[in-house]
Amino acid sequence: MGYDEVSYTAVEPKAPGMYFLREALDCAELGVTVVEGDADWDGMEHDHAEDGQEEVYVLLEGEATMEVDDESVALAAGDAVRVDPESSRTLSFEADGSRMVVAGAP
Repeated sequence: MGYDEVSYTAVEPKAPGMYFLREALDCAELGVTVVEGDADWDGMEHDHAEDGQEEVYVLLEGEATMEVDDESVALAAGDAVRVDPESSRTLSFEADGSRMVVAGAP
């Protein structure tokens, strides 16, 4: 078959509101995550210096703030941010019902 299909809601979340789709879609390199949360949702600080994965964050609904290397980036629905692998990042939602798609690959 030339494609794989899955509903992210059918995937067991790895953490509250975080649906990792790499395995469900049988991706060799690309990681795709859907993140849902309310105004009190905060992600953990991390980078991808060891695996060389750059990431693109696309906010579909709500409001969010990203801290990238200690710089604050405010996001509104429709905004996208690309983050270098070695840059530290933390995501926080600022509005209830926020939803974001994160895609990353080396």
